[in-house]
Amino acid sequence: MVYFPAEQSSYMVFQGDIEKTLELIANRYIGSQPKHPWVYRASHRGAFRRGSDYRYEMDMLSKFPEIRDGQFVYAWAKLWSEQEAELPFSVSCFGPVRLYVNGELAFRSNIQEDVFPDDRSWFRQKLQAGWNHFVLQFEKTGTGCGARFGTGSIKGFPLHFIVPSVERSGQEGWLFTPPLDQPLDHLPGEGTSEAETGIAWLPQAAWEPKQYAKGVFGRLFGDERGTIAYAWTKLVSHLGDASTIEVSGEHAGRVTVYLDSQEVYRSEHSTGRFRIRLTASYGAHDLLVRCERPEAGGDIWDLSLSLPQQGVRLEAPVAVQGVQTKWLYVGTFAAGEEPESGSICRTDVLFRSVDGGTYWRVDQPHTFVRPFSETTHYGRWNYPLGVTLYGLLRTGQELGRQEYVDYVLDHIEQCTAYESYALWDKEQYGGAGIVHQLTAIDSLDDCGSFAATMLAAMECRELRGARAAADRIARYISEEQSRLADGALYRITGSTKFMIDTMWCDDLYMSTPFLTRYYELTGDRRYIDDAARQFLLYRKYLYMPEQKIMSHVYDFKFNKPTNIPWGRGNGWVLFSLAELLRVLPEDHADREELMRFFRDLCEGYLALQGENGLWHQVLTMPESYEETSCTSMFVYAYAHGIRCGWLADREPYIAAVEKGWQGLARLAIDKHGNIYGVCRGSGYAFSPLYYKDDLSWNLNDTHGIGIVMLAGIETWLMRKSLEGHAG
Repeated sequence: MVYFPAEQSSYMVFQGDIEKTLELIANRYIGSQPKHPWVYRASHRGAFRRGSDYRYEMDMLSKFPEIRDGQFVYAWAKLWSEQEAELPFSVSCFGPVRLYVNGELAFRSNIQEDVFPDDRSWFRQKLQAGWNHFVLQFEKTGTGCGARFGTGSIKGFPLHFIVPSVERSGQEGWLFTPPLDQPLDHLPGEGTSEAETGIAWLPQAAWEPKQYAKGVFGRLFGDERGTIAYAWTKLVSHLGDASTIEVSGEHAGRVTVYLDSQEVYRSEHSTGRFRIRLTASYGAHDLLVRCERPEAGGDIWDLSLSLPQQGVRLEAPVAVQGVQTKWLYVGTFAAGEEPESGSICRTDVLFRSVDGGTYWRVDQPHTFVRPFSETTHYGRWNYPLGVTLYGLLRTGQELGRQEYVDYVLDHIEQCTAYESYALWDKEQYGGAGIVHQLTAIDSLDDCGSFAATMLAAMECRELRGARAAADRIARYISEEQSRLADGALYRITGSTKFMIDTMWCDDLYMSTPFLTRYYELTGDRRYIDDAARQFLLYRKYLYMPEQKIMSHVYDFKFNKPTNIPWGRGNGWVLFSLAELLRVLPEDHADREELMRFFRDLCEGYLALQGENGLWHQVLTMPESYEETSCTSMFVYAYAHGIRCGWLADREPYIAAVEKGWQGLARLAIDKHGNIYGVCRGSGYAFSPLYYKDDLSWNLNDTHGIGIVMLAGIETWLMRKSLEGHAG
């Protein structure tokens, strides 16, 4: 297969120069995946929770216990798509369901689906570029009313929907109607306001007059005496340096005001007016108000504040989609146990409150602020990104490009700094809006790859939250992940039925590099012992000794291996074994046997290298396409083995490395740094035709970008070591 004309290759530009080629790849990746922060959205707790599968739980009987048979309820939301796309969706029906997408019928339940609410119906839906409006119609019958609806791919697309109306556009979640006696004549869509529909859409956005009268803290936090709450805003000055700014306001509850963590006012009385003269430089400043619930004197607990001067304004401390607000609020705290003023004006902390845990909210009923990940790559946590970031990290370190290193560290820290919040977010709302695979660990895919890179990154500098994440992942792999009686890691469950009771050679990479690095971090030999043992156990089940290569999967449902040598699966094995041998103590009881295994595998793969230097999607099928990620991992492991002296007859492997790198530069990396020929994420089969014909390749797939960079780095280091040895 020819991926692009030879004239478009990186080789034609750089003649295979490794440093320039790696910089080309890294710059393209970082340029296309900039460091975007989370998107903060208002989210109403009276709307629909998500289940563990990230679908929304739309049980209308729980919302409306008195709903009558024959009545209808509608749910309305929108979903953004960067481009025209087809996404997977899933629905479980509690009664008759119709789904309209952009005004067109996309799904209609049948009589069987209506009466089996635990069954799933799967379908794919084309989306237009931009906003797509989803309207669900539920009919109440004797079986129920509503549905579970949402993503059809938990790990790949954990979709969150957005409130679509003009009044609340940008909030997370769905609007829904009260029970209606007749179907709607016209479905809402882009530009529709709630008011023009004539329907009181739920959940309720406005306070009842009795609640509103209690004051902002009173209506948000209730009547418990002696508790503390905070209000946070930004004071933005366009005046000159060190200008005097006047702030005035009223309070019901004793207040303390802080500017950039420094106290500037403390009230003498529980209620009254105040006027403060502040000195502030040009720019934005944190303005924080601590307010204590009055012990006596009525039900009002309130704060108002104004800036009468021109050139000064208040604005929200972070942009919160879906509400017009200048203030965020958090509480309540017992007196003497509240956060320090210098540690509260931040969004990466879950605050410990009188109720256990809390986070920022806005002045609407039951409406909290939540961060959401709305990028395709940056800030995400998944196993392909783990190896992508590892390649970037090593490239930055070896080539002296600190900006690459910093990019990786910042990506990882954005994930780990929010881990404790994200775990709470998942508990509160059913599915976390960020780092969903870190919060919902249920497989090795969620663990080893990204976390191994995290441990490597922790050697560069401290990363907030990373050690806690590492410890949690170590506990999962060691104590929770399914194992056979002999201790081998395997999959007793799966997100799809075919994964149940299987062992995948991929999982050596999803576990052992992390165990190896966690041993380096802790010095606890149990982890390196477990990593070594896994290779010997996987060899028992998956090794194909006649060819000295590995079967992709062992299926315990049939008690046999598939005997299909998928390229990348074999690449994971050799790559991971090289990572283990790098650290495995010389006196380890399994080192000699594992070294023999490494050499045997190297010999088996060497015999299967293609004439262009690349290995094939199915290693033993030259007619299958030339695959980039497995080629890169074989090149990496060979080059590393040569540097470390693991391969006695090294000349054939040196030649394979050079031929492999040149093949990548000529055939798989174009002059813009795009990576071709990387197999997409796989299932498995007992037929090689699945891998050859159905398991196609993607452009710039994250399963391959970092691995290509790692192959380049190891080839570069091998050349330097050989040149030094020759000199």
